Amino acid sequence: MSLSESDISRIIEMAWEDRTTFDAIEAQFGINEKDVIKLMRNNMKPSSFKLWRKRVSGRNTKHQAKRNFKVGRHVSSDQTKYK
Repeated sequence: MSLSESDISRIIEMAWEDRTTFDAIEAQFGINEKDVIKLMRNNMKPSSFKLWRKRVSGRNTKHQAKRNFKVGRHVSSDQTKYK
């Protein structure tokens, strides 16, 4: 599969986001977690890649099956919408 520069950029952006799962990346771009890791390794500086891997390793929010919530964002009790 060949990806455009804009696709690669978007995948990197999604991979950096804490709440975007690898499953979501796979659904949108057709590449699995191992391929995302390869893409990140090949398109980032080594120090940035190491930092990202350290952050992502074991992070439940990056794996849909490990999440304790389904969809949405956390809203604290002091964040209210006024109508």
